[in-house]
Amino acid sequence: MSVNFVFKPDLFLVCGLGSLGQHSIATLKQFGVLVHAINDFYPQHWETDVLPDLFVEGDFRYQQVLEKAKIRQCRAVLLVSSNENINLDAAFAARLLNPDIRIVIRSNKLNLNQLLTTHLGNFVAFDPASLSADAFALSALGETTLGCFSLDGKLMRVVKETISWDSHWRDRTLVDFKNRYRRVIAHLRSDRLVKFHQWQPEEPVKPGDEVIYIETFLMSNEESSPTMPSSRSGFSIFSKYNWSFLKQGVQDFWFAEHRRLRRVAMVSSIAVAALLLLGTILFLWTYPNSSLRDAVNATIGLLLGGYPDVVGGVEADPQIPSWLLLFSLGLTVAGTAFVGVLYALLTERLLSARFQFTIKRPPVPAEDHVVLYGLGRTGRSIVTWLQKFGQPVVAIAPTGLAPEILPELPVVTGDMASCLEAANWSTARSMILATDDEMQNLELGLLAHTKNVEAGLVIRTFNQRFSDNLAQLLPYAHVLCAHALAAEAFAGAAFGENIAGLFRLYGETVLVTEYCVESGDTLHGLMLAQVAYGYEVMPLLHQNPGGQAKFLPSDDLQLAIGDRLVVLATTEGLRRIEKGERGQPTYGMVVDRAMTAEAVFEGANAIARIVGCDIGKARDFMVSLPVYLPHPLYFHQAKRLLRHLTRNRVDARVVPFAQIANGQLRQ
Repeated sequence: MSVNFVFKPDLFLVCGLGSLGQHSIATLKQFGVLVHAINDFYPQHWETDVLPDLFVEGDFRYQQVLEKAKIRQCRAVLLVSSNENINLDAAFAARLLNPDIRIVIRSNKLNLNQLLTTHLGNFVAFDPASLSADAFALSALGETTLGCFSLDGKLMRVVKETISWDSHWRDRTLVDFKNRYRRVIAHLRSDRLVKFHQWQPEEPVKPGDEVIYIETFLMSNEESSPTMPSSRSGFSIFSKYNWSFLKQGVQDFWFAEHRRLRRVAMVSSIAVAALLLLGTILFLWTYPNSSLRDAVNATIGLLLGGYPDVVGGVEADPQIPSWLLLFSLGLTVAGTAFVGVLYALLTERLLSARFQFTIKRPPVPAEDHVVLYGLGRTGRSIVTWLQKFGQPVVAIAPTGLAPEILPELPVVTGDMASCLEAANWSTARSMILATDDEMQNLELGLLAHTKNVEAGLVIRTFNQRFSDNLAQLLPYAHVLCAHALAAEAFAGAAFGENIAGLFRLYGETVLVTEYCVESGDTLHGLMLAQVAYGYEVMPLLHQNPGGQAKFLPSDDLQLAIGDRLVVLATTEGLRRIEKGERGQPTYGMVVDRAMTAEAVFEGANAIARIVGCDIGKARDFMVSLPVYLPHPLYFHQAKRLLRHLTRNRVDARVVPFAQIANGQLRQ
């Protein structure tokens, strides 16, 4: 990803001026770039106050229309009409006219999108329904989990911690939250929100404060890996572990409620096999001149109900013993019973496969569940997210849902008003209104609120102006504009970044954005401290070419060509990176004295690592104390260096760098 405007033009083309297209234009304009647009007619109503710099009327599938919009000079084209076939057709036309253009397309055809990414190159496709689903699901979970996404197989969660009087975090500093698995994103106190390193690291948290941080899961797998047992201990492991494991597995299988039919089939099969073996042995013992095949056939005939035929057909001895006649009769009766059970089970399975009998869905949760209305693509994606979180959910649908669709989802059918009681709405946690009709979402949301004022509401809309007004009128509801959420991902992807996810943070969208460092861009050669504090973003992952990914990496790492970097950033943060508008460091460090020779050695190491200077220069600083470090630092960077120096028995101070640069301090 190159983010230097010297090499790439700042002209973008948006094709399709529906709600998503208009919001995409508004988001792109926040980056200070030129935006051209194509649509088959000029929109009569704009959902945003931002208009394109050039409008071309026509069908953007045709090359002459794309030429009028100056596609050859464009850096990226966003194909966001509601017709996916038109978008795909236009993507090929755009690639023919501009082989280097970045193509961002609206499409939910996942397999086709992957193939096109390989063949077209510099191509990315998004489904707006999937992009916004996690934001709706997280809003319904309440105030604790704000975001959740996966990076390289590792789950990362954004959590809001409200500090109470009995919290173990009370009166501890914000820097105490930081460890190898956790980073602070924002701090809220008395309606004063500071985020992305604008908070004071040594400020103690007080009751009522809210601390938002991101954490990684699967930590136990990182600490240690299981070791394989040696061959010498194999017998003891089998006797102590495998036997108990096998015993437990058999018990689980036998007593599981959903395996009841399998147990009946197993018992019947074992009984038939035992009777077959016993009958064969008795016939061979009574008639030793008979062959094994004759004995087996006679027994099978009896089991299948052929008592008259089998008894009359034994040629070895016409005078069959009475006990054998009685046994044969019992064998026929038992065989009829057990074989009949097997026939019945087989018939039931065949009928189920043929006629697709209705699958019984789970019961409606009793309490603390999420109620969902609207089972379109977005609604189904929301259900998937909630089930990932282990959150009980029940859906209200006008009609029944096919049994193969979300089989673990409880569904209540009928109209909204009549289904609220059946969905246990009075004890529910929250409700998501996710239909494609925002007026219906509003109506049903108001109806639900009158019956349960304590539960949360998440209302899906498609117009940002309407969403803003509604949010002010309904402070108890989370009103989310689906197209505005998706537009931020589309706009971010237009600059070449890969958008891995998004979530909402106090009314603002935060994007999980991936960069690949190239020569000459605004990230090349910077330390992660400079990226984080200068651009006000949160580094989540760093990976050297061919190396292992490092999650929540150290500030001391330096970016090189080919490095992969994933950050949390708002649209404003992405704009700063794109334009290279990095905030300058304004603090400096005065090192007064070191207590011991070891303090001199460790202090030099800390300076070289955190400041990013040569180790030789750092040692020169430490042997000529007191000294002013001639390197400006960001506030968090300076405070971190001070903590390391103090820990190593080095006296130092953080001062404004301007005082050092102007010679206002004396040694």
